[in-house]
Amino acid sequence: MLSSQGNKITYFGHSTFGLTTPSGQFALIDPWVTTNPRCPENLKVLPRLDAIFLTHGHADHLGDLLALAKQYKPKVVSNFEIYLWLESKKTGAQGLPGNKGGSQQVGDFAVTITNAFHSSSIQDNGHVIYGGEAGGYIVELPGGITLYHAGDTCIFGDMKLIGELYKPDIACLPIGDVFTMGPREASIAIRLLGVKHVIPMHYATFPMLTGTPEDLTSETNDIAGLEIHALHPGESLS
Repeated sequence: MLSSQGNKITYFGHSTFGLTTPSGQFALIDPWVTTNPRCPENLKVLPRLDAIFLTHGHADHLGDLLALAKQYKPKVVSNFEIYLWLESKKTGAQGLPGNKGGSQQVGDFAVTITNAFHSSSIQDNGHVIYGGEAGGYIVELPGGITLYHAGDTCIFGDMKLIGELYKPDIACLPIGDVFTMGPREASIAIRLLGVKHVIPMHYATFPMLTGTPEDLTSETNDIAGLEIHALHPGESLS
């Protein structure tokens, strides 16, 4: 049984998650909200937004960053290349550049950027701009709950180190295949991480993303104590 210590993790669809702490602070991981076809209408208007943690620059992750940054003026953690691009847009948001292995405190959230194996670019007025390297996030929430959001990635052996270093209570792992790992690879990632609570992500948004939570469950039914939290968009773990 997982105790969230008063924190709430809300699935917005695809790879977007909202994190709410007991004090009411709210952060988004990968802010694809208003144009996200999987995001429920009731989540597309945010009561507040204190921070954004961006894994990489692709449109299905960077999403509504500029519009949200201008409206809410949140703190935005990203790699250095995306930080420079965001600064050039003069949104008024506070950019907090980082890179893999680096940690920083952002309000109630302690975040560390981890490795991920994926490409990254930004589509900007018909141009494709280099977006640095893709990453994932370790997010330490109040009360000692640690979340690992893998970002877009294939499986890699150093997930074992992520598990040993940060001991995540919950892992958000992509399972859709084609652009990221599928259920078979995600099942090995779960073993490397040693995590017992997993939220599948990056599936069902587009027809080519064929991996399913049912496939992941089938691949992991031998892992004792594992809970696959197949949240529907709009549902929360709390």
